[in-house]
Amino acid sequence: MTQDGGGDADGGDATVRTDGPDVAACGRCPDLVASRSRIVNGVGPDDAELVFLGEAPGANEDAEGEPFVGRSGSVLDEALRDAGLARADVRITNCVRCRPPENRDPRSGELANCRGHLERELDAVDPELLVTLGKVPSEHLLDRSVAVTNEAGDVVDARVGDRSYRTVISVHPAATLYDGSQRETFFETIARAADIAGVGEGGGGQSSLGEF
Repeated sequence: MTQDGGGDADGGDATVRTDGPDVAACGRCPDLVASRSRIVNGVGPDDAELVFLGEAPGANEDAEGEPFVGRSGSVLDEALRDAGLARADVRITNCVRCRPPENRDPRSGELANCRGHLERELDAVDPELLVTLGKVPSEHLLDRSVAVTNEAGDVVDARVGDRSYRTVISVHPAATLYDGSQRETFFETIARAADIAGVGEGGGGQSSLGEF
């Protein structure tokens, strides 16, 4: 059901309209409204066991309307294939759904403005596991400083809204493009996440949670 502006799900903000986990319209962040060509919602199954969370759309994502479709997306797709998965098997979304100007990192106020959209999406999908791709989403969910390279592969609990989600910290796939030493770390993290979630070649499922 579409919720028009003024509905309680969006705090009475008349600039916001949602349709299930998708955002149909939002004007909370003036800089992002001016920068974007569209709102980029999450893609993938509405009941995915595994959700990947990035920071915000870039130029390619803004143009095509789908998260992680540029060079970083190609690396993610390759890592998924190595883990026995396809892009269509997982859900991919971002902390912020609009492209920041000049591809800068989203600001704290922008992350806060989009937090309710993320909470609603995760609540609807109800994944077994989240994977945070890079520093911004990791720190946004965990509300602390994260040394992503050192913590890559760690399994933690992240509070999003009223729920706690099992979460794997990962380097951003773009890191593998400018630092080849990150490639093995990234691919191993994605394989571990697939196993914990019980999908892909490992299919470890809930029984594997205690191993990490």
